[in-house]
Amino acid sequence: MVRKQIAIFGGGPAGLTAAESLSLEGHAVTVYEAMPTVARKFLLAGKSGLNITHSEDYERFASRFGASNARLRDALDSFKPSDVRAWAARLGTETFVGSSGRVFPIAMKASPLLRAWLLRLETQGVKILTRHRWIGFSGAGYLIETPKGVNVIQPDAALLSLGGKSWPRLGSDGSWLPWLREKGIAVDDFQPANCGFDVDWSEYLRDRFSGEPVKSVTASSSAGTIPGEFVITRHGIEGSLVYAHTAVLRESLTAGEAATLYVDLIPGRTRERIARELGKQDPKASLSNRLRKAAGIDGVKAALLRELAGATNLGDPHQLAGLIKALPIPLRRTRPIAEAISSAGGIEWDELDRNYMLKALPGLFVAGEMIDWEAPTGGYLLTACFATGRAAARGIESWLGRR
Repeated sequence: MVRKQIAIFGGGPAGLTAAESLSLEGHAVTVYEAMPTVARKFLLAGKSGLNITHSEDYERFASRFGASNARLRDALDSFKPSDVRAWAARLGTETFVGSSGRVFPIAMKASPLLRAWLLRLETQGVKILTRHRWIGFSGAGYLIETPKGVNVIQPDAALLSLGGKSWPRLGSDGSWLPWLREKGIAVDDFQPANCGFDVDWSEYLRDRFSGEPVKSVTASSSAGTIPGEFVITRHGIEGSLVYAHTAVLRESLTAGEAATLYVDLIPGRTRERIARELGKQDPKASLSNRLRKAAGIDGVKAALLRELAGATNLGDPHQLAGLIKALPIPLRRTRPIAEAISSAGGIEWDELDRNYMLKALPGLFVAGEMIDWEAPTGGYLLTACFATGRAAARGIESWLGRR
């Protein structure tokens, strides 16, 4: 086999996965990373526990990517959640399944896994150049800004894995958009995904309950009814349960429509049962006492009921029970994309062939969050980045073999 020179722009999970696969095939791989170190977002995401993948039934797992389910399926089929766990184990990182079905390293942190991964890449001959930023095209080559000036490289094949536009301080700033658009590549504007939403809280609720978790609830939107928890913030709400509804809520707000998340504060009880228990309470008792005795509701949940009651007659057991089972939280806007865990938007799928190569730019491939797909938190994002990195590596192998 002729040893080929391959450039990978971006040292996140997708890029490093591709580098691992291609170097294993004997190619000379160089990773160009704009930041002082690689995988900064990966490390930050794993600071409080790296959620590496999810243990749910694979068919269900593969359906979590919305409009991109079909396009991502081949990549995911070739690197399933079970493969992610096996890969981590080969790097000395054993994993376990948490109570939510999410999969974490036993050590919880991302740093031991990354250190082992980088050592493997070094052993396989991968060269990683930090503070080397791709800044566009120069004829048939690629412009690289380095600490010593700008260079032009002409590899046999190249991969873009520069991320989306969330957490820009970690390197994913979307600065690459104009260079691809100048080449006629269709790129959808980035929007926040897995993000919080603004709510017009009263000063009392904002000051008293900011940071409080709302646990053991379900939330409903056109995305379905999903169990979990979320957090009250000074601006509104955030947390995994909110993130699961981000796509549909964002679309409503973008279309200028109202966006409301409906929360069931006591999923285990019917409205009728709650109304009966409330009806047994002394009507002269305070609302706080009636809620606590009849429904076990106090603290932040009771405060939310008062905050969002609107025209509901809280003295009427049936109306109050209805509010408890479907508490409407009106959302004003998404939080800024710089705060979002991930982003929606990016290179449109029609610009890529089945091998993740840009049709208009033969020899240039794309992987990870640069592509227009999104998924909820829970290990889905990271697994898809791994999977598309490997799929793009296979595409590069195939393309080089035909040259």
